[in-house]
Amino acid sequence: MNAYVYGYGPAGKERLIVVDLGVTFPDMDSSPGVDLIMADVAWLEENKHRIDAIFITHAHEDHIGALPHLWPRLRKPVYARRFTARIGALKLEEAGIGTEELHVVEPRPQVIEAGPFKVQFVPVSHSIPESSALVIDTPAGRIVHTGDFKLDGSPIVGEPFDPVMWHEIAGEGDGVKLLVCDSTNVFSPQPGRSEATLAGPLTQLIAEQEGMVVATTFASNVARLKTLAEAGRAAGRSICLLGRAMKRMVSVAEETAVLTGFPGHIPAEDAADVPRHNLMLIVTGSQGERRAASAQLSRGKYLGIEMKDGDTFLFSSKVIPGNERGVIRIMNAFSEKGVEVIDDRGGLYHVSGHANRPDLEAVHDLLKPQMLIPMHGEHRHMREHSKIATSKGIASLVAANGMMIDITGTAPKVAEYIEAGRTYLDGSVLIGALDGVVRDRIRMALNGHVLITVIIDEDDVPLGDAWVELMGLPEVGRSGTPIADQIEDELAEFLERAPDKIISNDDKMDEALRRIARQVTMEEIGKKPEVTVVVSRLMAD
Repeated sequence: MNAYVYGYGPAGKERLIVVDLGVTFPDMDSSPGVDLIMADVAWLEENKHRIDAIFITHAHEDHIGALPHLWPRLRKPVYARRFTARIGALKLEEAGIGTEELHVVEPRPQVIEAGPFKVQFVPVSHSIPESSALVIDTPAGRIVHTGDFKLDGSPIVGEPFDPVMWHEIAGEGDGVKLLVCDSTNVFSPQPGRSEATLAGPLTQLIAEQEGMVVATTFASNVARLKTLAEAGRAAGRSICLLGRAMKRMVSVAEETAVLTGFPGHIPAEDAADVPRHNLMLIVTGSQGERRAASAQLSRGKYLGIEMKDGDTFLFSSKVIPGNERGVIRIMNAFSEKGVEVIDDRGGLYHVSGHANRPDLEAVHDLLKPQMLIPMHGEHRHMREHSKIATSKGIASLVAANGMMIDITGTAPKVAEYIEAGRTYLDGSVLIGALDGVVRDRIRMALNGHVLITVIIDEDDVPLGDAWVELMGLPEVGRSGTPIADQIEDELAEFLERAPDKIISNDDKMDEALRRIARQVTMEEIGKKPEVTVVVSRLMAD
């Protein structure tokens, strides 16, 4: 959920620019029910009068996904290249937000001036079209913010990495003061492979299959979609795209002219009538998403199409850490149907969109930065990247979330710590990670819930017995008696002997009834559930 801030000026009065507003995705263990997770921009919102612009490097969700949710809190001009801007515009329009502040820019040599900053978009190779690094010039020196990138001279779709241009960037003025660099594949020891290397193996694989072939990859990887579609057509198969996100990416890529020559494909309603050996589906859901086409096919029919014994399912993708459980669930479901599942363990059918360790070192050598701050990776990736830089005489520091780094000297140093948490999109509203909503949801999921209702008359006398409802708890515990009945019996006994000072005080009643319910459930099932107490008091006429 990338969100970077650069500032220049007197301490506390710096002019600011923001680079990327991304999201990450929840999991049922730590954030059940949450739709999206993004950065908490409270500090930025407090200082929005100092923000001059927002720059989006590319259209992956972890770089642009928070735009419709967070832009209304910042309301500053947004700059992006054409494909990225179109994806951003669609997101804003779906949220009912105007796109007047969304500006399309061309790559270098165009310069966008934002306060004291002069920013150029520099084309880089990645797994989505029109990815860009940013060259950020300030009165104190030049910053290169790589965004996500790889070294690919033939990426199928999009611009190749241009070493000549990067030599120019390194040689202009006083050179590069700071390199802020992708660290994702720092532990991969071999040079990265080009997207173009996949065409042969994919074409051969698909040609060898006898049943229906289904392939999944990241919907945003337009180059891979084209390679898969061309391989399917070469094998004499009709191509069908399944999944809203995938269709949108292809449509926007064609609309913005970054994708040409994409093979013709048939609508889903026609696919069921094509003989299985003549059909290839390209579907969403490479990360095990439950509502995506891959998962739905694994559970049964989807849009009239069903996978059967003798079919082949290909994962032309890498599993993002944390998504393994969902992907394995889909693989096993297909296996039970007799479907041959092929993943990328051999490296034949997927290449990464990020630079491997030798490629990162090549960029260090090319740009010769005075300082390096690793980004985009887990902490261990960034720490390893920092160690590599230090070993080559480049001053480096690992910046954790919320760190403000001073780069005016000869080495980066921590200047301040900013409160930087997480914001959850929960349904249609934004909530703070520390607001307690998700914490209570987790507690209820782990321990269940007990609802207690008591009616008290105008003389502070209970009317009838309290009654209890259970949610997420077994009906019967160790004793073999219904737990709700046991709690009601204990509550009845308490209410009979409770003094007036407790009966008349809602807080004391809440505390006492809650304690009784938890004691009973702890004895019966070994859990202390969440308890809600409702005390209804009748008022005298």
